[in-house]
Amino acid sequence: MEAERLWAGGPLFLQTETAKLTTDTVLLADFAQVGRATSGADLGCASGALMLLLLWREARLQMTGVELQQDAARLAEENLRLNGMEGRGTILCGDLREAHAALPRGGFDFVIANPPYFAEGSGLPATAEGRAAARGESRCTLEDLCTRAAGLCRSGGKVFLSYRPERLCELLRQCADVRLEPKRLRLVHHRPSAEASILLLEARKDGKPGQRIDPPLILHDEKGNETEEYKRIYHR
Repeated sequence: MEAERLWAGGPLFLQTETAKLTTDTVLLADFAQVGRATSGADLGCASGALMLLLLWREARLQMTGVELQQDAARLAEENLRLNGMEGRGTILCGDLREAHAALPRGGFDFVIANPPYFAEGSGLPATAEGRAAARGESRCTLEDLCTRAAGLCRSGGKVFLSYRPERLCELLRQCADVRLEPKRLRLVHHRPSAEASILLLEARKDGKPGQRIDPPLILHDEKGNETEEYKRIYHR
């Protein structure tokens, strides 16, 4: 397994078939405006790619990742070591719904997650067990995720999520149930004429009402060329 750089001078990544660096991970990392935050938690961190992108960008930041799959958790630890960030990141292997002792309630300035998109029994089938867990809610429902994120985030802190646009209403309901107030929403389109394929959401724990809808993020023009913003995100 050979490490790759996403861009020149950027962090190194080791990845496997079931723990890949995906476009939505890169877009979520760019979307997450963590401000002066010094502590963050990544729920379902897989290979640690999202953590690495944030640690690489934010010098003051300390991150804790939670990952259920042992192989992916070991890969995340190796990715931290590979980039000399083992002192700034911790990986916990376990079920995020049960890791109460190791993850202090209200102990993080922000929580971030690129969670399973498809409700159990829906979406395209994933053959590998790890890939299925990453894409579907067989082991972590949206309710589980939002409840845990709200519990770990301090009052006034932020929660960043990527999700499927067709499940936006469900996501907003779950956020409201656990006192996460949506503050910023952005939809991602592969082309200007295409339907949105990803949503990016920022919510604030115990926040006041009031939301901002950002301009859509277009990845390619109608001829398939990368847009200037897409190039910026990937440091091209």
